[in-house]
Amino acid sequence: MQKIIKSLLVKIGENPNRDGLKETPDRVSQMYTEFFYGYDKGKKPKITVFDNEQSSNDQIIIDKGYFYSFCEHHMMPFFGEYYFAYVPDKKIIGLSKISRIVDYYASKLQVQERLTMEILDELENKLKPKGLAIIMSARHLCKEMRGVKKNKVEMTTHDFRGIFADNSKKKKELLDVISLTIK
Repeated sequence: MQKIIKSLLVKIGENPNRDGLKETPDRVSQMYTEFFYGYDKGKKPKITVFDNEQSSNDQIIIDKGYFYSFCEHHMMPFFGEYYFAYVPDKKIIGLSKISRIVDYYASKLQVQERLTMEILDELENKLKPKGLAIIMSARHLCKEMRGVKKNKVEMTTHDFRGIFADNSKKKKELLDVISLTIK
């Protein structure tokens, strides 16, 4: 990878042997290894679920967090916030596991639409909840820095499954709670 980065520096008109760039190929290689750990199946988070003994049948559990990913079309960052919610059935999950799953799937070249589905597919498979939902809103630097160059425009994707897809009252309840947390 260092050879490729050095070649890229030459291609854009830089001198990879000047003082400020001598270590750049190694730093960039290390950075990409860190950013793209989502390709390493051995680094996939272990998801532990617990028996649901205390949650009521209609309780909505919500997690909010941030994510960072890279667009597969231009290899430029996109990043933003997510809201994940579920209505448990027989199993519950620790909230830290949700953010770890989000980070894992975001740590590879992605499109936001697929990222949204991969996260829910994984969590639906492990939890088998009555319903789950995710809303992701992100800024895409490929849109802001090149092409149309529109700043601070966010793309929002969502997926509602189970009770959130089938029960409009439950979906509204979720969206009302989320709207209270948006500043």
